[in-house]
Amino acid sequence: MTAAQDSGLESRFLELIAREVGCRPAQVRAAAELFADGSTVPFVARYRKEVTGGLDDAALETVAKRREYFLELTDRRDTILESIASQDKLTDELERAIRAAATKQELEDLYLPYKPKRRTRAQMARERGLEPLADALLKATRGGARPEELAQAYVNPEPEDEKQAVPDADAALAGARDILAERLAEDADQRAHLRRKLSREGVLSVRVAPGKEEDGAVYRDWFEHDEPLKSIPSHRLLAMLRGEREGFLLTDVQIDDEAAVAELARSWRAPLDTPCGRQVAEATADGYKRLLRPSLTHEVRSEALTQAENEAISVFRENLEALLMQAPLGQVPVMGVDPGLRTGSKLAVVDGTGRVIATETIYPIPPRADPDAAAATIGRLARAHEVHAVAVGNGTGGREVEAFARQAVRAAGLERVIVAIVPETGASVYSASSVAREELPELDVALRGAVSIARRLQDPLAELVKIDPKSLGVGQYQHDVDQKSLAQELDLAVEGVVNRVGVELNTASPALLRRVSGLSERLARAIVERRDREGPYDSRESLLEVSGLGPRTFELSAGFLRIRDGGNPLDRTAVHPERYPVVEGMATQLDVDLGELVGSSELVARIDFARFTDAERGLGRFTLEDIREELVKPGRDPRPDFETPEWREDVTTLEDLQAGMVLEGRVSNVTNFGAFVDLGVKRDGLVHVSELSHEWVEDPRQVVQVGRIVKVQVVDVDLERGRVGLSIKRLQEPPEGRAR
Repeated sequence: MTAAQDSGLESRFLELIAREVGCRPAQVRAAAELFADGSTVPFVARYRKEVTGGLDDAALETVAKRREYFLELTDRRDTILESIASQDKLTDELERAIRAAATKQELEDLYLPYKPKRRTRAQMARERGLEPLADALLKATRGGARPEELAQAYVNPEPEDEKQAVPDADAALAGARDILAERLAEDADQRAHLRRKLSREGVLSVRVAPGKEEDGAVYRDWFEHDEPLKSIPSHRLLAMLRGEREGFLLTDVQIDDEAAVAELARSWRAPLDTPCGRQVAEATADGYKRLLRPSLTHEVRSEALTQAENEAISVFRENLEALLMQAPLGQVPVMGVDPGLRTGSKLAVVDGTGRVIATETIYPIPPRADPDAAAATIGRLARAHEVHAVAVGNGTGGREVEAFARQAVRAAGLERVIVAIVPETGASVYSASSVAREELPELDVALRGAVSIARRLQDPLAELVKIDPKSLGVGQYQHDVDQKSLAQELDLAVEGVVNRVGVELNTASPALLRRVSGLSERLARAIVERRDREGPYDSRESLLEVSGLGPRTFELSAGFLRIRDGGNPLDRTAVHPERYPVVEGMATQLDVDLGELVGSSELVARIDFARFTDAERGLGRFTLEDIREELVKPGRDPRPDFETPEWREDVTTLEDLQAGMVLEGRVSNVTNFGAFVDLGVKRDGLVHVSELSHEWVEDPRQVVQVGRIVKVQVVDVDLERGRVGLSIKRLQEPPEGRAR
């Protein structure tokens, strides 16, 4: 999109977006112009706050999406106007209505009567010359004219073209009714009214498909179920519609059809109890049943499904963001262990940059247990490579291997070494991927898994970006939603987190770099190839030496790339290179070296930031405040501090759980109906939304997030179905006067 094309964002569209975002139209226009010029949401959110008035990334993302919607609407509007004009049917009134349409649905409703379509019964009636009869019937509703007499003038039993035949008055009246039925079904106002009625009053009726009672038992809760469409929770609607797709359930949207037909009949503003009126009434009932009701029922179901999908996608996105924002251990050597039984546990040690420096296979647990050799290997490698932590995957045998590793590091006198369980969801997907083959060509699949587990503890974000988000296990009905929309939202989530955290230029993989604002996969690879060929980058400026990376890409990406040990101390901060002269001026004002200023809260406190305000150069309170924060805490990481849950060593399987136990675990997934918690027993327990808090919880994500460590009480254990019920609120003091 060009800036010129953005002129299509008329003032009323700007106002609509501004109302939705909660800002001024001028802020929307400013942001839209930046997006039209190719700027990204992370770049605008961080480095163009003065232009947008400080809109945050969530608001800017909404502006970007709505801008695209209204530009598409404008293009579609122009196409529709051109189509109707080419039919010589464009009136001033119709053009005004089309130009006033603020949604695609309104636009399509207005276009429907003029939209080229396959031959309908009404079209064939028009071809037989029966439209004047339809008009005559409407006009004659107020008199005593007999419809058969009006129809007689249109009887034509033997025309030259047999397709034009109207054999008798009944056939003529049938054709006229078809025309009236279609006219009603294509009336924009009536469609909008009935659509609202179906949305507000419709009841989704769900029944079991005949003969599917046994095979569809998983859906038995909905074998005989009626629920207002507008109030069905998204997860429940998606489950019902999945049951319908699989052939086990039948669904229908029900309303009071008689009342709906009566309302439509009144829209003619004519008496329908006369002879001609009864023809119009019959056409109304037919138009409703045959055309309007099926069409709008489909639309309303589709809209409800879209809303449910959007909510499920939103849940997935928030969970993914929380997962990616988990605390990193840091750039220290880590030993990763991928537990295994018959084939042994694969072990890999990585250095602080994630480079593999040792691999082994150990047999710490049955059936091929060799605990002495396994313990010796763990101790030897941990000492030799100054390992800070042992990361154990949470797959089969994970708790047993974790307990063994704890004993091994204690026996080796390495009490300072952390032993942690690491969720390995998606690790097998990574191990077999082209990314893993490219990164670790000399290792087999199992050892790649151990490497991934180690790196996940070091920096979850850097490792998880290599895996398709849909394989990370934090979605809700992810296979039931529109896959294109899901992929787009998850991409936005990953991009947002990567740019919020920042990327270390000299250690980042291509998978991580390609998520940086302004960088494509090709440029990410080019950056890494240049680094491998010529050594680490010594400055952000040296990025301009990468083939294909020009000034505009540098502008969009440089602020999000960090160089920890570069020549310029500002290269390890989020200060954009375009603002380096400003910070250098601040150092000069204090008469200190730039290196002394960066990271010194005492020196920063002495800066008179107001002196550096310059509206022409975009230096205002937002930018100067960001610079101040970066100078105090250079390259600050917004992720929380690292911690791990304290597993009970006597609880490793479902059978070890008992009602009333209090345990610590990590939230593995959050849905609309509650949160799943990993207790280290192979099956996650569920804290139902009603057990999260003594207060009403509308959205579980207001209380817990993926990755958070929580204390829970076991409520019940269903060994047969492998289900564990948990509670958080039972460990909290209830509000005064309320029982636990």
